[in-house]
Amino acid sequence: MKVLVTGVCGQLGHDVVNELYKRNENNGTNYICIGSDIAPSYCGVADGSAVTTAKYVSLDITDAKAVEEVLLKEDVDAVVHCAAWTAVDLAEDEDKKEKVKMVNSIGTLNLVNAVKKIDSAKESGCKFMYISTDYVFDGQGLTPWNPDCKDYAPLNVYGQTKLDGELAVSENLDKYFIVRIAWVFGRNGKNFIKTMLRVGKNHDKLTVVCDQIGTPTYTYDLAILLSDMLATDKYGYYHATNSEITKEGNPATSEEAKALINDDNAYTKEGCKAGYISWFDFTKEIFRQAVELGHNEYSTDKIEVKPVTTEEYGVSKAARPFNSRLDKSKLVENGFNPLPSWQDAVKRYVSELDFDNLD
Repeated sequence: MKVLVTGVCGQLGHDVVNELYKRNENNGTNYICIGSDIAPSYCGVADGSAVTTAKYVSLDITDAKAVEEVLLKEDVDAVVHCAAWTAVDLAEDEDKKEKVKMVNSIGTLNLVNAVKKIDSAKESGCKFMYISTDYVFDGQGLTPWNPDCKDYAPLNVYGQTKLDGELAVSENLDKYFIVRIAWVFGRNGKNFIKTMLRVGKNHDKLTVVCDQIGTPTYTYDLAILLSDMLATDKYGYYHATNSEITKEGNPATSEEAKALINDDNAYTKEGCKAGYISWFDFTKEIFRQAVELGHNEYSTDKIEVKPVTTEEYGVSKAARPFNSRLDKSKLVENGFNPLPSWQDAVKRYVSELDFDNLD
């Protein structure tokens, strides 16, 4: 299967290409990956992994002609569309709004139109996988969002343009996966974990929002799931983050996570929040894991992490959803393995970080 992966200079695209090639080595599959991004050449982390030597095509997805030429020339069997404008606050600037729309909405439509031509031209067709976000919803209430919910009400420019991208996919294609994720972190790029560890080095007190609730997503784990999906025809909408944890510290099912929503005493023996978490809870666990690795500068006697509300923290350019809880039960219903717990993901990720280079 020949697969075009957009956004390979970012966190998720990097891991998807690597996972597909890993399957060639371990499982005898025959994936041929073409990485693409807007840069003239691959500019992600130079880690010597498969993505760094895979075929790379510089592609501006806002250029419809260029997109069609590349996809038809390569005659791909699938597109995994990871590229996006993700700078949420910057997207609110008047001089950026059109650019955000071009990347997230029009760029997606350009890919869809090219895939549609390929799909109709060959019997095997062409699959399309679109990575989206909980920001397509208004983030109100406590109930986890169902992947097939159509109560769209984005709060900001980023969310609206990602929704427009979703609609471009669902209204024009049949063989598609729309996978919504949240709170992303990975090796190849900037993310919340790196930011907190970097800031925590030089401060003895941090304030972190405690009323925005969700679950993190480790791109390494997500890439495994996306690769599993790509090998099937179980198309449709999905939600995918790492699993929440139970009070016993085990990965929680969707039902177990829901049952903990109103449990104020839902903590593991280490003090990690069970069920869905806040950015404050996330930060506390990041620092705890760092201390376990011997980085005592993040211990509770060296740095205080104070929970604050979104209002107390201060107004950002873009409104943020309070409820980013995603119901992931559809994964299991369709035979896919849920992602490991977010606590386990943080442990693995932090253990691989270079604490002297957190940029």
